[in-house]
Amino acid sequence: MLYFLLKYVHLIGASVLLGTGAGIAFFMLLAHRTGRTDAIAAVARIVVLADFIFTATAVILQPVTGIALAWNVGYSLTEGWILISLFLYGVTGAFWLPVVWMQMEMRRLAEEAYKGGKPLPSDYHKLFRLWFAFGFPAFGVVLAIFWLMITRPIIEW
Repeated sequence: MLYFLLKYVHLIGASVLLGTGAGIAFFMLLAHRTGRTDAIAAVARIVVLADFIFTATAVILQPVTGIALAWNVGYSLTEGWILISLFLYGVTGAFWLPVVWMQMEMRRLAEEAYKGGKPLPSDYHKLFRLWFAFGFPAFGVVLAIFWLMITRPIIEW
C-alpha cells in the first residue's frame, strides 16, 4: 500500500510540474502578445502565485517521494537512470529559480507601466526574451526525466 501511495503522490507531483510549467508558459506568452500592460500585470500576478503554490510544492515533493519510492522498491540511488534523473532535476531547478525571479520582476514592471499609463519598458522585454529562452531547455529536461522514470534504462558507467 505504501508503494502505491508514494507512486501516486510522485506521479501527481510530476504532472503538476509539467502541467503548471506548460500552463504558465502558455498564459504568460498569450498575455505578452496582447501588449496590454493591464493584462500582462494580471496574468503575471497569477503566474507568480501558481509557481509558489503548485510548482514549489511539487519541487519539494518530487525528490522526497522519489527517494522514498526507490528505497521502498529496493533501487540503489546510484543506479544510472536515477543519478541522471537527479542531475537533470538540478538542471531544471537551475533554470526554474531564475525564471521565478524574472516572472516577479516582469510582474512589477508591467504593474508600474500600467499604473503610470506607460508602455512596457525595455527591461521587461529583455526579461521576457530571457524567460522565454529559459523555458525551452527546462521543459525539455522535464520531458527527459519523464522518459527516464518511465523506461528506467540500464545505464552502465
